[in-house]
Amino acid sequence: MSLKPQKTSIEGVLAVDTDQVSDSRGSFARLFCQNELLPILGNRQILQINRSRTARTGAIRGIHYQLPPHAEMKLIRCLKGRVLDIAVDLRADSPTFLKWHAEELSAINCRMLVVPEGCGHGFQVLEPDSELLYLHTSFYRPDCEGGVRFDDPLLAINWPIEPCDLSTRDQNHPLLRQNFEGIQL
Repeated sequence: MSLKPQKTSIEGVLAVDTDQVSDSRGSFARLFCQNELLPILGNRQILQINRSRTARTGAIRGIHYQLPPHAEMKLIRCLKGRVLDIAVDLRADSPTFLKWHAEELSAINCRMLVVPEGCGHGFQVLEPDSELLYLHTSFYRPDCEGGVRFDDPLLAINWPIEPCDLSTRDQNHPLLRQNFEGIQL
């Protein structure tokens, strides 16, 4: 098996190590295999694949999620550069509700983060011109998108670099207290 899932402190969030074969020419790695990822995907299918490129070190994208009935699992890899990738548990009935898990993803370590339905996802760029590849189990639906502020005090994410280059949308996501009115936080 070339894809090796590792559990994290948040149920369903997985870090997947990938075997690489290297020689004088470079390296080869399998980035996706339906058979090897079947225990993770279950009966889900990859329906959409996206790529992002972020130019500036310190830039943050996220924290994003999709609401039911279009909630999605995301499988994220860094193809170029290096990022700190974050999954946030937004499932109110989860024992790790509002906890977050971070993994450094890079082209060198070839690690993948699996973010299940009900969790938000964001990242900070640690090297300029970093590129991410996203595999999604649902189609993007703007009417079902949601977001959480990167600097929400309830999360207290320790971003390693001074945040910069946030989109207007990401700067204006509501705080969790507004997202989860009626839930004891």
